[in-house]
Amino acid sequence: MRLFVVGLSFCMLLLINFKVQAIELSGFSIGGNYKIPVVSFNDRKFSTTYKQQYDFSCGSAALASLLTFHYDYDINEQGVFVDMFEYGDKAKIQQQGFSMLDMKRFLERRGYKSNGFRMPLDKLKVPAITIINNNGYMHFVLIKGYNEKEVLVGDPSVGVKVIPLDDFNTMWGQRILFLIEDYQDIASRHFQNSSEWSIRVRAPLDSVISRASLATFNVLRPGSWDF
Repeated sequence: MRLFVVGLSFCMLLLINFKVQAIELSGFSIGGNYKIPVVSFNDRKFSTTYKQQYDFSCGSAALASLLTFHYDYDINEQGVFVDMFEYGDKAKIQQQGFSMLDMKRFLERRGYKSNGFRMPLDKLKVPAITIINNNGYMHFVLIKGYNEKEVLVGDPSVGVKVIPLDDFNTMWGQRILFLIEDYQDIASRHFQNSSEWSIRVRAPLDSVISRASLATFNVLRPGSWDF
């Protein structure tokens, strides 16, 4: 039995960096062979956040993630990217990335009302897009939840992660939250999701087993503002 546990643990560790698949174990149970579905730790981190495909596409990935995983509007990063690039300032986008103005206009074309707000984090009740300074690089991320010590973030470059509140505040210099103002009843149900928080607290060995540049806002006022 000890040999079996060691062998199984080794197999699980090998699978951490691979895609979802099933492994078959044989000869260890009275009932015969059986399969265990597994998912890599990396895949779990991107299960509710789209991975950005280009260096300058964190904005499109963040917006697609917000719509798909928090507003039940199914769209992938490519769909958002193509639309915002087509209607936006292409030269500026290629140089600086998408802006909150690009996001706002994208949402308007689909009937959503959105805006930017200056507000304390502890007043946030729905998921929001914000921008952080990631080692000198302005980077769009999703705020998926928070508590008195930590912030749950969907980062298009690395997936879902938990950041200590003090560290987050250091990166969060602009203190701007980009919110969709419609359908907040839907969004609130997808805020503070315990399964997303659990990605951090579970060890990788346990996690492999499946259980089921900001471009345009120069003039700000307290509260919301219009682009």
